[in-house]
Amino acid sequence: MMSLCRNLATLLLFVSPLMHSHHFTHAASTSPPITRPRIIFMTGLGSDDDYEDEYDDSHSPPPRVQSSMRTPLLHREPQLCQYDSCVENQEPCALLSKATGCLCPGVSGADEPPHAPRIATLLPVVEGKDRGKIEVQWCAPSSVVSSYRVVVEGRDGVVLEYGNALRRGVVGSLEVGSKVCVEAVNDAGQSAASEFSCMRYEAPESSDQKLLAWVIGGGVVLLLLFVIAGVILWKCQICRKAKRDSADGLGNPSYSTEGTL
Repeated sequence: MMSLCRNLATLLLFVSPLMHSHHFTHAASTSPPITRPRIIFMTGLGSDDDYEDEYDDSHSPPPRVQSSMRTPLLHREPQLCQYDSCVENQEPCALLSKATGCLCPGVSGADEPPHAPRIATLLPVVEGKDRGKIEVQWCAPSSVVSSYRVVVEGRDGVVLEYGNALRRGVVGSLEVGSKVCVEAVNDAGQSAASEFSCMRYEAPESSDQKLLAWVIGGGVVLLLLFVIAGVILWKCQICRKAKRDSADGLGNPSYSTEGTL
């Protein structure tokens, strides 16, 4: 009996470490991993300025992204064509606009009558074969024109026609006060007479008349200068005589030519 108890005790001592090792291994394999808390040690705190700098840096505007390629934009002011409606035999404005890209004034179409042209002047011709005759000069309207007509008052049935590139024409001799009108014509009709498309002839002053006027004016001015100078001299003589008379009348009354008083 004693030997049996001794054998059981020996067996328990041998089995006990094995069971303890098996139990520990099972517990380690089934238990969840242990999370250890992380402790952060702060050795020093920055100043308020550092905080403000960090705040400014964190709130700074985002960098501007520039496009690598930009299409250049050319701003070009529109320019009017170098076209004078009063100059004859020049290139049409439409051709100038097509060649240079300039802008022409608005022009009415060929399907409506043109606007009236404007007479610039009526002057006598001073040289050439038409010397002494009257020349009319006009400016083109803002319309499509095929030709021009010049009509003189008092000349019934006499119409002078000129091409659309011309801006002047000789109408012959005119009496002072004669009315001259210029009309523009196209396929749709002709322009109506207006106050600026007609003009009455007034004889210009000749150089001899101007010279005579200058001579007369100069003579009148010279005569006035002589009159003014004569009046001034007369006034001076009167003043001198008055002073001399006053000096003679102020003698010493104690003496006279007859002796002492």
